[in-house]
Amino acid sequence: MKFMIVTLGCKVNAYESEFMLESMLSSGYFYNEENPDIVIINTCSVTNIADRKSRKLVRRARREHSDAVLVVVGCSTQNNWEEYSNMGIDILLGNKKKSEIASLIREYLNTHKKYSYFTKNRALDFEDMNVDKFTTHTRAFVKIEDGCDNFCSYCIIPFTRGSIRSKEFLKVIEEVKILVANGHKEIVLTGIHTGSYSSDGHDLSDLILELSKIDGLERIRISSIEITELNDKFLDLLKHNGKIANHLHIPLQSGSDTVLGKMNRKYDTEYFREKIKKIRAIRPSISITTDCIVGHPYEDDECFNEYYDFCKEINFSKLHVFPYSIRNGTAAASMPQVDDEIKKIRVHKLLKLSDELELEYYSKFLGEELDVLTEEYEGEYTVGFTSNYIKVYLKGEYKLNQIYTCKLEKINKMNVYASVASCLKEESKI
Repeated sequence: MKFMIVTLGCKVNAYESEFMLESMLSSGYFYNEENPDIVIINTCSVTNIADRKSRKLVRRARREHSDAVLVVVGCSTQNNWEEYSNMGIDILLGNKKKSEIASLIREYLNTHKKYSYFTKNRALDFEDMNVDKFTTHTRAFVKIEDGCDNFCSYCIIPFTRGSIRSKEFLKVIEEVKILVANGHKEIVLTGIHTGSYSSDGHDLSDLILELSKIDGLERIRISSIEITELNDKFLDLLKHNGKIANHLHIPLQSGSDTVLGKMNRKYDTEYFREKIKKIRAIRPSISITTDCIVGHPYEDDECFNEYYDFCKEINFSKLHVFPYSIRNGTAAASMPQVDDEIKKIRVHKLLKLSDELELEYYSKFLGEELDVLTEEYEGEYTVGFTSNYIKVYLKGEYKLNQIYTCKLEKINKMNVYASVASCLKEESKI
């Protein structure tokens, strides 16, 4: 039988979908998007838009593949299970039992009895999944943590993902060793709250230190980490461990202390500013990207202007900008809301600033040589990423999953073009 998987949302979802893909293939199913017998949709609920996209995909899948087994899982189903229960879904899961997907499908094919499973218990065990090789990236994601206990006022994720729990330390090491043995040179550590990793007395810094000892692993990247988790131990590791990618994604969410307080974030702008100074004192050329929520309750013109100025002062290399989205059940849902048109104007301003900051950051490296890990082909170009997460275009067809030393030569419409100076570790290929 043929199956397909559609994934929305974060890198955690991407990892879980990759596990489901491997699980289905090892159970004798064949991946085929043209005429699938089974459709699996891994949903997202981080915003209202993500929820709408998830529901739209489910309806389209039911319409276009009317005879297929429809399996829907993830945060959006966990958050809106009653609505999904009336959409003709055959197997409906929240954020538990994704690891059992193949056996659940096999059971359904034998019995044709619809199945659903949800739990409202936040105290959950870590659901172990192991991925041997990523089929869609040269970078491999490794989910080391799940859940969140921060309860930011705007966020539904603590309710859909449960409490913080982590993958066992030795299991992470073993999974990464297998991924590297299968050709992956870069590992991206991911989770809902990655920096809170804790297992058997080991924290994230301990894990990174141990992973860096694996031969053949060239880069360790962290998908996202909170400013409060960048303690002195981590900063010392950042200083001395060259395998840590020269890029950190640190969510800001607002640059106004008033709004940060309403968001229930655990820092103020002064704390954020001083921590960034420490990071740049260690790695002056590091890329620091961030998430920005625009139009959160209590964000008036003065607060937004403070926010804008703070982003400019910190000099991020890129802003990921999102308009605030009401999530029912969160504290911010009952706060006074900002007008949607005002949100749109402010989003546009921050996006424009992001383009300016990104161009300024890229321009610093023109004429410099940086290592590029090649990932895919786009037309007549080979495309890859530097350690500091600059997407680079190389004219011609070069080997994928290869590290090339490249000279950055020009920027055109935010695309960075480079020429190859030399190739590193030629013998290591997928």
